[in-house]
Parts: sequence; C-alpha cells; structure tokens
Amino acid sequence: MFGQLIPQGGGDPIPLLKKDLLVGRRESCDIVLRFSNVSAHHCQLFVSGGYWFVRDKNSRNGVKVNGLRVMEKRLDPGDVLAVARHAYEVHYSPVELGAVGPPPPDQAEAEIFTRSLLDRAGLKKEVRPAQPARPKPRHDGQIRFDITDDGSDDLRSRNRPT
Repeated sequence: MFGQLIPQGGGDPIPLLKKDLLVGRRESCDIVLRFSNVSAHHCQLFVSGGYWFVRDKNSRNGVKVNGLRVMEKRLDPGDVLAVARHAYEVHYSPVELGAVGPPPPDQAEAEIFTRSLLDRAGLKKEVRPAQPARPKPRHDGQIRFDITDDGSDDLRSRNRPT
C-alpha cells in the first residue's frame, strides 16, 4: 500500500494500491466514487519523486487541494483533497515512496507563467466564428461636394443627372 485517503465525513479509508490511479464514477476506475457530482473520469493520482500528485481530467465539478481549485498539484501528507465536494485527507510517507531531499516542485508553481489566467482557472475564451463583412448601405440621399477650378462650389446629388 502506498498511502490512503481518509474521508472527512466519516467512512472507511481508501487504500492507494498503485502508484498511478484513476479516480471517478465509472466502474473501470481504480478508485470508484459513486456520487452523481463525480465525473466518469474525474482525476488522476500519481507518484513522482516520492510524492503524490493530483491531475484534474477536465472534470465537471473540479478538484481542490486545501480549499483551492487546481488542475495539477503536489499532495503533501495531511493535505485535504476534494473530488467534487467529497473531501479526503491524504496520508502517506514520502520516504517510503522513495523521496530524497526536498520535495519536487509543485506543478502549479512550475507552470504558473506558462498558461493564461483564464486557462488556469478552468475557463475558456469563447471564440466566435468570423462573420462575413457587410457591404455599407447605399443611401439615395447622399450628397457629393465638388470643388471647381474657379473656386466656386458645386453641390450635386449623386442620384440626379448632371
């Protein structure tokens, strides 16, 4: 066993039996959470450098670590992981998972400037299809102002014959 998730409202601990786990509502997931607000493939838990990480799999109701919504983040022992609104305290020993030295960089910290704020917040900018250019309407009452050589002004309507 590589750690466990302790439900924050009571219930049996969930063992982390592999170093790469798919969490979701589908029976094919490694950790099945049978709640209607959990996506079919909600998130992925994986070990890197002796630490557990979570990665949101474009879930509908998101993933939070210690109350903050994340797309990918390192899970330190004692952190609270929320899948949709179901919270679990993360228990494991980094040393037992092969951690040496300081923790690896948190993915959110490492990529903070590589993605836009909208993207990091899980929001997408709406891209509308290009509209064809509309021709300017022609108005019958347009007036053209011509300046003649002799300095006098000649005012003519476009629609009147000259």
